[in-house]
Amino acid sequence: MKTNILIVDDEPIARQSLGDILRLEGYGVTAVPSGEAAVEHLRNYSVDLMIVDLKMPGMNGLDVVQVASQLAPDAQIILLTAYGSMESAVEALRQRVHDYLLKPASPMQIIESVKRGLERHAARLQNQSEIQALDGAIFNTKDGTEIDLMRRTVASKNKFENLTPAEGHLLKVFVENPGKVYSHRDLVLLVQGYDVSQREAQEILRPLVSRLRHKLETFPGLYERIVSVRGTGYVFEEEK
Repeated sequence: MKTNILIVDDEPIARQSLGDILRLEGYGVTAVPSGEAAVEHLRNYSVDLMIVDLKMPGMNGLDVVQVASQLAPDAQIILLTAYGSMESAVEALRQRVHDYLLKPASPMQIIESVKRGLERHAARLQNQSEIQALDGAIFNTKDGTEIDLMRRTVASKNKFENLTPAEGHLLKVFVENPGKVYSHRDLVLLVQGYDVSQREAQEILRPLVSRLRHKLETFPGLYERIVSVRGTGYVFEEEK
């Protein structure tokens, strides 16, 4: 299967140069001129790795990284910038960026960084595949709702919902541990596989929980059991 790489840079020459380097290595490459165009691409296509310019008009590189963490959580990200500062580097790494390269990066630097990023991407997918192989359990609530963790579906009579991988992992943690209070940080580690600060965990988790609860609105036996614990995180209450 061909690797999908997305280049995000407002400079035409940089986009062309990066694209040429990576296509010669046999990668599938798409190049877009803005953060807004990158978000649109992520909404419609699968991406394995992104190379993102930090300094762009409109959405800058860190803005793109934040959105990508929701739309393409498995994609590895390399941040490129001509404005190398320690503050930017630290912020980039806190945003779970795979690598940080200063422009102009040499073709060898780019190729090596991409290779390492794709190796990390493959290892993460393999780990998820192994976890998913154990996710064959089907849970049934008292009101007849069926949760299929393998297929990431929730169904009841004529109601049916598909869940994203992150939503499915979050629901799995909940249904397998009713009554247990989890901090935001614990849930991000269990669902996304990385450790962040409590503040960052809240920012990551709130939209994810909101999306999951929205999909479960027609399944009251699940929806009503996801409860926010003030100042701590969430609990999936025991079934009544």
